[in-house]
Amino acid sequence: MQKSILYLFFLVGFLNAQVSNFSDIDFKKADSVALSNHGEDLTSLPELSFKLTASLTTDVERFRAIYRWVCTNIANDYGLYLKNNRKRQRFKDDSLKLEEWNTKFRRKLFKKLQKKKRTICTGYAYLVKSLANFANIECEIVQGYGRVSTTNIKTLDLPNHSWNAVKLNGKWYLCDPTWASGIPKPKTGKFHFKYNDGFFLANPKLFAVNHFPIESRWWLLEDNIPSFEQFLNAPVIYGKAYKNLELHNEPQQMHHNIKKHGKVTFAYVLKNSINTEDVKLLLDDGFDNSKTSPTSISINNTCLKLEHQFNKTGFYDVHLYLGEDLISTYTVEVTNN
Repeated sequence: MQKSILYLFFLVGFLNAQVSNFSDIDFKKADSVALSNHGEDLTSLPELSFKLTASLTTDVERFRAIYRWVCTNIANDYGLYLKNNRKRQRFKDDSLKLEEWNTKFRRKLFKKLQKKKRTICTGYAYLVKSLANFANIECEIVQGYGRVSTTNIKTLDLPNHSWNAVKLNGKWYLCDPTWASGIPKPKTGKFHFKYNDGFFLANPKLFAVNHFPIESRWWLLEDNIPSFEQFLNAPVIYGKAYKNLELHNEPQQMHHNIKKHGKVTFAYVLKNSINTEDVKLLLDDGFDNSKTSPTSISINNTCLKLEHQFNKTGFYDVHLYLGEDLISTYTVEVTNN
């Protein structure tokens, strides 16, 4: 009897390990389906969902084709985002006017999505969910807060971002089609498609650095769930972080105050091994900026740890680079002893 129980426990654990990792799946066919349907319109979402999924055999491949199609066919409308943000800030203390605006804006949003294939995060998340649901894949929209390098955390008092949770083989995963699709240029308002695969079924612990869901169930974390204050004080991580990192472990806050000759420690888990010469810090004190090697670097398999000693007083923006990829930003204020 005990052997049977132990075997069942082992089997359940084994199956869970099997379904929790899709790194061994080749998504070439799913990506090819998405690319071969490039330019399809949105007049019939059931038909589009069928075109994207009919030739694929697993739910994860079907979802991949849907996700990849959305990310490479729908443009981020930065001007629309700014307008919505201004209106929401204006009406944030008047619930009736805020709801009236939200209702009006949703109609405009989905009309523009269907006709021009331009939208903001809500439209991306809605489209991924709808196409997935038509393919009998359980997918939800997650509402919450998102932080990028341009986010003003002093005015971040209303939810400003949406993304998706998808259930595959009995387990929930997170993805962000908006941030995966490309880069809007704030100065020009133009959008450039540049698919970032790192936001597809991302590690929830990395996701938590710059995503804060309103509903706690969508953290998909068993422990160490950050408070909203911790979220606001976290480092800024960029899209390339999702390409290069599995985890961002240290530091857990963006701002640091240290004494002259003090050190700051950084620790990460990498997706792939790198060389020490690829690791650089760009230090910007407002007068000069230059890339430098950290004071010490340790790489053990995919665990990267580095320290940097600050020998001059001042206020520094510290940017981590892995090769040419900008990963994260911190600030360090160095004062005299």
